[in-house]
Amino acid sequence: MSVARRPAALIYAVAVTAYVAAVFHRSSLGVTGVDAADRFHINAAALATFSVAQLAVYAAMQIPVGVLLDRYGSRRLLLAGAALMVAGQLVFAVATDVRLAVAARVLVGLGDAMTFISVLRIVAFWFPGRRNPLLVQLTGTIGQLGAVLGAVPLVALLHHAGWTPAFLTAAALGVTVLLLVLVAVRDTPHAEHTTALAPDLATVRRQLADAWAQPGTRLGLWTHFVTQFSGAVFALLWGYPFLVQAQGFSPTAAAGLLTLMTLVTLACGPVVAHLCARHPFHRSVVVFTITAATAAVWAVVLAWPGRAPHGLLVALVVVLAVNGPGSVIGFDYARTFNPVHRIGSATGIVNVGGFVASIVLILAVGVVLDLATPAGAGTPPLSAFRWAFAVQYLLWALGAVQVLRYRNAARRRLVAERAAVPVPA
Repeated sequence: MSVARRPAALIYAVAVTAYVAAVFHRSSLGVTGVDAADRFHINAAALATFSVAQLAVYAAMQIPVGVLLDRYGSRRLLLAGAALMVAGQLVFAVATDVRLAVAARVLVGLGDAMTFISVLRIVAFWFPGRRNPLLVQLTGTIGQLGAVLGAVPLVALLHHAGWTPAFLTAAALGVTVLLLVLVAVRDTPHAEHTTALAPDLATVRRQLADAWAQPGTRLGLWTHFVTQFSGAVFALLWGYPFLVQAQGFSPTAAAGLLTLMTLVTLACGPVVAHLCARHPFHRSVVVFTITAATAAVWAVVLAWPGRAPHGLLVALVVVLAVNGPGSVIGFDYARTFNPVHRIGSATGIVNVGGFVASIVLILAVGVVLDLATPAGAGTPPLSAFRWAFAVQYLLWALGAVQVLRYRNAARRRLVAERAAVPVPA
């Protein structure tokens, strides 16, 4: 079959499968954090360095990956990303030393960084522009199926077979996806593989500066910042210990609740996309609603005397599930406020926001847990988790102020640009 005749749906399905696998690798630490602390004999702050290393590499690589993507195309980056994540899981499977384990998570973060943005480029090449907003939202939403694989199945395998077999299985899944990408994915609908010449440093700097100067780009960054971190940190690392150690859930029940969170995300993604498409001038209202609802439910959970009722914790994971689709609104801002030639740069800038916030919160929760846990205690008490998760309110306050600030700036810029357009005689 020629590349031109290859169905776009097949290309997209395999590319999204690669992203599902990336989310699985990314979230595999979240449900194994308690076991990791025992395996490596580390405290909460040290455990946080695993996720921080992974997310820091992801955030730092967004702009460089955009440049590499323009030069080498989606297929090569998807293959390189899959290979790096396989290597990371192989190392993590056999590691007993903390430094080697951190290096393994760095490899996972590096491969993960190459995946989502590569899938977005495939969407841009294989589908008409009018379908891009919905497909971008669906890509982010469907990818969360990886978190389902990284919850109940991985926990069951970990407790049944042990640490090394569980992560070797994760690596084997990555190899399968790599082979699928190798066989099925092509960069463009055309037989010839066209890639742009690598831009020089001056061009890269100019595009980044122009994207940053656009208030809409920074509105997207702070939207991603304020909406993503709470749900991401809960799913990636601290939700599972909170449910098991502080709320008394069994490992299987905790993994099941994280799976519910992912399933709700799948249902909410199209709804958020529809609202943004129908009401593009009120996207910030959706952002503020998601942020306020998340902060409100967390306030009830943290203020509840003793362990929270299961129904309240279900409500918590439901509202946290909307955080992911809410953060994708940031990419919509990047698309609508920037010309086509610098969307890559703008998207890279936006994607940094939520992951920086997540890194800060992961570290802060780990530090506060250690400070608030009595000496000699085997696990942090509920009170320690309350203080640790209260740090979120500082990040929400900062993010909400910045979203409001740059929403107003973007609107002023838009009005000025429209006023500058000459009226036909």
